[in-house]
Amino acid sequence: MQNPILVLNCGSSSIKYALLSNDSSERVAGLAENLGLDTARIKHTDLNGEKVEISLAGANHQWALQKILGLLAAYKPVAVGHRVVHGGREFSHAEKVNDHVLAEVKRLKVLAPLHNPAHALGIEAVEKIYPDLPQVVVFDTAFHQTMPAKAYRYAIPKDLYNEHYIRRYGFHGSSHAYVSHRADSLAPHDQANGWITVHLGNGCSLTAVYDGKSLDTSMGLTPLEGVVMGTRSGDVDPSLHIHLHRILGYSLDQIDTILNKQSGLLGISGISSDMRTVEQAANEGNEDAKLAIEIFCYKAARYIASLSCALPTFTGLVFTGGIGENSASIRQKILQNLPHFGIKANLDKNAELSRGAEGSFHQADSLLQLWVIPTDEEYQIAKETKEVLGL
Repeated sequence: MQNPILVLNCGSSSIKYALLSNDSSERVAGLAENLGLDTARIKHTDLNGEKVEISLAGANHQWALQKILGLLAAYKPVAVGHRVVHGGREFSHAEKVNDHVLAEVKRLKVLAPLHNPAHALGIEAVEKIYPDLPQVVVFDTAFHQTMPAKAYRYAIPKDLYNEHYIRRYGFHGSSHAYVSHRADSLAPHDQANGWITVHLGNGCSLTAVYDGKSLDTSMGLTPLEGVVMGTRSGDVDPSLHIHLHRILGYSLDQIDTILNKQSGLLGISGISSDMRTVEQAANEGNEDAKLAIEIFCYKAARYIASLSCALPTFTGLVFTGGIGENSASIRQKILQNLPHFGIKANLDKNAELSRGAEGSFHQADSLLQLWVIPTDEEYQIAKETKEVLGL
């Protein structure tokens, strides 16, 4: 592999990694999971696609990264690109790591308490092992910094925005950037395209992208705002917190846990946060599972309709993420909730698009194009890392 870039996504108890060759044609990837526990392990896939599992009982982030970098040492990575969830309003593009950038990643834990501290751990661990290896941070929020104020401001007192940065930020930026740029390259056009990119997985977000720029998105100050997700509620009445406190005595932490970890598909179905399991139960007649799917698809469609207001030109929809890429039935149900947009889907083509397949499934006379494009956040992060470093 020539001049490979290492991409790291450090979570609170995991590290997802990928090493991409300079032209991205070759890839080594893996996942360190259950960090801090006796079950900690690395699942590694080498250049030939062969898989190996390595036990790392009790390993922390630095120990796991030492092992990961050891596995990759022979390839001699030239730089590291880190996925960082929150960049606040200061960062509108990827940045080379320096003392100021690292301090900001740490400071912004106030906006992403579960994610940013883990990202900072990853940056510092690499720095200790390879102090001369350049590192770049690619923020989930950066792609959405092109949103106008009418999209990102909340209707709350101005001081809360000016002094405490309370606004909508949006997430899944690398995914929305990748699939919208990919759609631009695939779709015939003689003017700027306007896409609504529909990232559906355990976490879900939709973004209105015009001429390569985010104009509005479904997630807000945190990833809880927006559509129904695996365990997240999406939009609820803002007074729900005080209502649950008054009638049930729940604390803010309890309510936060309910809305982030016990709601969404899991909360409605009572079965699972995994759409595959929910769909299977629905097909077997489970009414709660059927309702979970109905709500999921309706809320996604409602956001598509509302986000269309942000686009000067509405070219089409791009589905991505684990559900968006693989569930033809969910795509079809979402489109059935959009009767006023002149959408005509080719159901046979739709059924063929799964398991990494890329393509369109609109009929020739459809007013909107319909695409399935598997996301590749690692590619996008590696690309931005190289751009920042001039590689």
